[in-house]
Amino acid sequence: MLKQINGLHHVTSLASAAQENNDFFTRVLGLRRVKKTVNFDAPEVYHLYYGDETGSPGSVMTYFPFPGAKRGRPGAGEVGTTIFSVPEGALPWWRERLATRQVSGLKDDVVFGESRLYFEGPDGDGFALAEVPGDARAPWLAGGVDADHAIRGFRGAHIRLSDGSATEELLRFMNYEERERADGIVRLGVAGGNGADLIELETIRGASHAWQGAGSVHHVAFSVDDRARQLEVRKALADTGYSVTPVIDRDYFWAIYFRSPGGVLFEVATNEPGFDRDEDTAHLGQALRLPSQHAHLREVLEEKYLEPIRD
Repeated sequence: MLKQINGLHHVTSLASAAQENNDFFTRVLGLRRVKKTVNFDAPEVYHLYYGDETGSPGSVMTYFPFPGAKRGRPGAGEVGTTIFSVPEGALPWWRERLATRQVSGLKDDVVFGESRLYFEGPDGDGFALAEVPGDARAPWLAGGVDADHAIRGFRGAHIRLSDGSATEELLRFMNYEERERADGIVRLGVAGGNGADLIELETIRGASHAWQGAGSVHHVAFSVDDRARQLEVRKALADTGYSVTPVIDRDYFWAIYFRSPGGVLFEVATNEPGFDRDEDTAHLGQALRLPSQHAHLREVLEEKYLEPIRD
């Protein structure tokens, strides 16, 4: 078992408009934009990161906003819902806030005894707020959201699969253990994890396969402390038969990627060096930061491709 994994590091999704995406996460959900950079492989597209004050692992939602991208088709083989943690008793306040801002898909539910409010992002993205007593993580307080209601970070992710058995086996190898099981859903968690340490696997027999587009989760990343532990995880996964990429420098963390049995792209990311490596904490996410290999493109990117984002 891979004891190095702490829970989620970040979740990365696709969007169709940078400004709309920015406004939703900062002005509606009250998260902080902790980095404004570009896609390593498509520098004409933003890569936007939202989270708590410093972008702590387990708090960061990231987006590639491809202008005008068509919406994805929900189905099996994807993260269907990204779940955020809020304090106990916060959901009525959030329901009113989201309804006032005309957020779609509002639905109250109780999952494994946990109260949740489901809602959709601007591109039909699947989200939920879950009341989690005792989540001690410090929230970012902005956008009219106070400490009694603010998002603490991720609770976890809900993955839809046509057959969840092989992915469940993989997650058990990755330090997750079964917590509860009912109605075709198994909930797994990391003991002593980082708070963003739950994964739910829902088996939907005969479901059509998801197609990625705006509103789809591109990949889900798991957290390890540092590069040494990441290399241990990489070797163990490769020895088990997974095709794992070499370590890739993503400026704010190092990453490895592999495809899970159910088709979801998994990443393992380091907690180091963090989002303050090229900006001080007080000014995170304000200036456009470019990877060194794309620094020479700044003028053309800003003039031709990257529409300014109004804060």
